[in-house]
Amino acid sequence: MSGSGAVRLAVAMLRLGRPVRIAGDRELTVAAVETTTHEMLDLRDPETTARLMISGNRAAALKLANERNAADPRAPVVIERAAWLDARTALAIADPGRDLDRGPFGPLQPIPLDAAVESGAALALVRLAGLLPALWLFGNDSGDAVVRAEAILQQRSSVGIIARAKLPLDDMPPTQIVAFRASDDGQEHVALVVGAFAGKPPLVRLHSECLTGDVFGSLKCDCGPQLREALHIIGKEGGGVLLYLRQEGRGIGLANKLRAYSLQDRGLDTVDANRRLGFADDERDYGDAAAMLRALGIDRVRLLTNNPQKVQGLDAAGIEVTERVAHQMPANPHNADYLATKRRKSGHLLV
Repeated sequence: MSGSGAVRLAVAMLRLGRPVRIAGDRELTVAAVETTTHEMLDLRDPETTARLMISGNRAAALKLANERNAADPRAPVVIERAAWLDARTALAIADPGRDLDRGPFGPLQPIPLDAAVESGAALALVRLAGLLPALWLFGNDSGDAVVRAEAILQQRSSVGIIARAKLPLDDMPPTQIVAFRASDDGQEHVALVVGAFAGKPPLVRLHSECLTGDVFGSLKCDCGPQLREALHIIGKEGGGVLLYLRQEGRGIGLANKLRAYSLQDRGLDTVDANRRLGFADDERDYGDAAAMLRALGIDRVRLLTNNPQKVQGLDAAGIEVTERVAHQMPANPHNADYLATKRRKSGHLLV
């Protein structure tokens, strides 16, 4: 099986609560805490020797540390198994939404793990699956799928055009919708190709999917207004491209975004909520976006954004950004703090 095929299979197994073997100089067999049931844990670990691995960010929130964390705050932390550490308790450790709703547990005893590459690959894989970055480590289980660590860490995603069709939009030039599928996780992204832009770099917007804002009109963010205004600007321009990317919650997935919302209800900002969940501030990657543009015959763009990371991401992936065009939405009482956090902690620009 190809590297991308093995990664897709491993992602599917983790989502199903099945163990996956990460092969490398060392070997680890892991299963996602979020999807591993009590029954599955008993079946695969009858001797209760499985250990728990959480991300460095989550470990810091729990006031755990080891020598590896001092050098790399994102390095995973492994916790020794205790009799009380079952599937339910492990999920309570992994999910910060439960931090204020549970009694104390412990003590938690971090232990060293001499498999830095493989453990990093395992956490990257569970993040790719859209699950909480927490894993069971099984000692004598061969796993239900095998993937090499380098296939996860060094993967180069490609996208292919699956289908395209005309899509009439209100008060817009002739538009096509083009569906793409990514080779690594099988996600389907779409491009709206609007009007004509031959002879000059097209105006392009990279829009990350936001179910709550785009569909339900949530006031917690500015995503819905950004999407609609971007299409309006591209239409007035006479043509351009909007990429609609399956990167819900800055790449952490819908369920984890809603967990972050719950933490924000308790006073955390968007960045701190992501970190407490065990994720980076922003988990998005723009390799698929660049590949989509190349598949459309585009290698130079004018980018409609106030996020410098999008400019840097496209540049790093080989798409030249000839101009950044400002894209700023007015605040409302519900998202003013969110927008301020984007500027203060994520480097978003005002103009």
